[in-house]
Amino acid sequence: MANPVFNSSDVFGEPRRGRAGTATSQGPVQYGTAGYGTTAQAGVDAASLETMYGAPSATTRDTKRLTYDDVIVKTAGLLVLLVAVAAVAWYLTPTMPYLLWIGMLGGLVLGLVNAFKREPSPALIIGYTVFEGMLLGQISFLFQYIVVEGTTTGTAQPIVLQAVLATFATFGAALALYSSGKVRVTPKFTRFLLVAMGGYLLFSLLNFGLSFFMASDGFGPLRNGGWGILAGLVGVVLASMSLIVDFDSIKRGVQRGVPARYAWSAAFGLMVTLIWLYLELLRLLAIFNRN
Repeated sequence: MANPVFNSSDVFGEPRRGRAGTATSQGPVQYGTAGYGTTAQAGVDAASLETMYGAPSATTRDTKRLTYDDVIVKTAGLLVLLVAVAAVAWYLTPTMPYLLWIGMLGGLVLGLVNAFKREPSPALIIGYTVFEGMLLGQISFLFQYIVVEGTTTGTAQPIVLQAVLATFATFGAALALYSSGKVRVTPKFTRFLLVAMGGYLLFSLLNFGLSFFMASDGFGPLRNGGWGILAGLVGVVLASMSLIVDFDSIKRGVQRGVPARYAWSAAFGLMVTLIWLYLELLRLLAIFNRN
């Protein structure tokens, strides 16, 4: 898997192989609660069997296993929190611009902690969302008014709204393609994405480092002009591919019957990819609309 959030735990991935090539994971039964997914004991009498057959079927909610609804609810809740914090940070930008750096550093630290934790921590995931809200709110303000327009008169193109709509449109398109089966997550697909994301990460770090020593248009020296548009398009494609891999990881988790608490991990993984996608689209729109 390309997203380290899903890589950090075996529950969303393929079962690991032992030395003899046999799967070490036991599938959904491994994650079931007592009484579900186990073989009936020998010698059960007819009355007990009749009672068992007459009982209502156990649902995923009864067994405390992961469901798509769990992921949807938690992802939606985190998105609402993200937008709320971003809105506050947006209006505080003229008086408290340092929130951008607090959000950047806090989001980076908690992002790494959450990504490599094997057990999800709702508190840390919520904290990550708050920090990212600070970052997105203020960086969106800067892109809208300083980078694109150069003033705060409000006459520039509404690139923030456009980036938000484009992010959800891309999310919907990726989900539709994955659900239709037209795009499948194969080992070749995953390997390509891993290599491409590694190269893109190195490119982004180099661009950030060079920005301290070389002049640029506000996006880093390696993102000036046509190169910036090309890099942005590559970033959008990679983020979209990462979304598809995230969907596949969540599907595997549901099919394997992983514990319901991992809905927090799934929601966090989706948030990381959506934030990346939004930033790439925002940067692209800023390049296209810069005065």
